[in-house]
Amino acid sequence: MQSKYLFRDYVLKKKYKVIDYYGEFQQELAFILPFAYWHHLNGTLKQTISCKDTRELYFFSDNHEERYSERDAVSNYGNFEVPNMTHNISYSYAKWTKVPLKEHYQNNSFLYDKPLLVIANKYNIEWDEAPVNFFSIPTLHDIISKYKDKYQIVYNRPLSKHIVLDNSEILALNEHQWLRETHPEVILMNDLWQRHSPSINNYNHLQLLVYANCLHFISVHGGTAALASYFGGTNIILSKKGIEQYFHEYSTIFPALSGANILHAKTEADIFRYLGEHY
Repeated sequence: MQSKYLFRDYVLKKKYKVIDYYGEFQQELAFILPFAYWHHLNGTLKQTISCKDTRELYFFSDNHEERYSERDAVSNYGNFEVPNMTHNISYSYAKWTKVPLKEHYQNNSFLYDKPLLVIANKYNIEWDEAPVNFFSIPTLHDIISKYKDKYQIVYNRPLSKHIVLDNSEILALNEHQWLRETHPEVILMNDLWQRHSPSINNYNHLQLLVYANCLHFISVHGGTAALASYFGGTNIILSKKGIEQYFHEYSTIFPALSGANILHAKTEADIFRYLGEHY
């Protein structure tokens, strides 16, 4: 498919490429964004089109349109205009360049006395079934109790009002109030958003600013894990179920996003083993 662009990409090298995407967030991060950045560096990127609140992800695009208010998880099936879509046993990095989100968004606003540890959670319908990949309240309690003295923990689970949904309903885990009462030393990303929203463009922008100052992540399968893999350091990913593990993506394209050390935890026991070894 890419051979028809040989002349325009490698000889003519004028701005022509329009990248239009409204599928799953994880695949946008893993496949679309690095493809767009490659075209930017190549001088051939004309326009990027995506969902609401994505302008900060495409900071390098001179012409970015936030056209869509919903994501469609199956919209990219059969789309081979973008290399590597959607999941593969191997990847081509010929038109794929890691995007320097960390370097671009590092700041002095979200620095603390202790190093940051971001726990990036979700609690969604998965594959039209009950949630599988998530941190339960007992698991959160055990992690926080053990590491709150060493790290400034930031807990992040975006609510439906914060992000563009992609056919996966967000459910109530009821952990935010529990965290405020049981672990008040933990900073909630939702509270940061309430405090800083007048000066920050959107929730995605806030995530980029906080994550850019962090080198220690614990995340869960999906777009949550992909975003946390963009900022170097170490990212422990809980993935009990998902095609990514069968294609070994946690040892290929996920670490390629920033050079991060990706540790795939299949169980809660794996999480604590990795924490003990690396944190």
